[in-house]
Amino acid sequence: MTRSPFALFGLPESFAIDQADLDARFRRLQSAVHPDRHAAGSDTDRRLALALAADANEAYRVLSDPTRRAAWLCERRGAPVDAERNTAMPADFLMQQMEWREAIDEVRDQSAHEMASLAARLSADRDAAIARLGHLLDVARDPAAAADAVRELMFYDRLQAELRQTMMQPSGHSPTAS
Repeated sequence: MTRSPFALFGLPESFAIDQADLDARFRRLQSAVHPDRHAAGSDTDRRLALALAADANEAYRVLSDPTRRAAWLCERRGAPVDAERNTAMPADFLMQQMEWREAIDEVRDQSAHEMASLAARLSADRDAAIARLGHLLDVARDPAAAADAVRELMFYDRLQAELRQTMMQPSGHSPTAS
């Protein structure tokens, strides 16, 4: 994708997005560029429609995911997240990570209600991280601090995936046990 995902949908480059508006814009764009609408066109028209549809799909994936959207904005504003190489995190956040991992390990053998309670607490912490990220990007305009916050949000995303996997497993089975 060569164009800004925001420009593709005619949106300002802001972390705050109205998801319903984005969905409507995506549907309109997909309708206009869907390759089936250009099946009778020239080979160039069909390739262009296919490329635009692919760009629209990728732009929608970026904009509809707060982590991806924030990472794109950080990169655009000169502060790449660089999560593969930049793993430095504040000590208090590292402690919080350990506490969350322990809580997930402990909930493996507990009731569905206790798992749901942990999932709700994790979701609330993730929502707070998203709000903080929105403030850093849209209000404070601090892309370097936002890049650090994106790495934290990535951690919450991984934790949520791990917890969902734990919740789907029968009690007493860890994901690594065989």
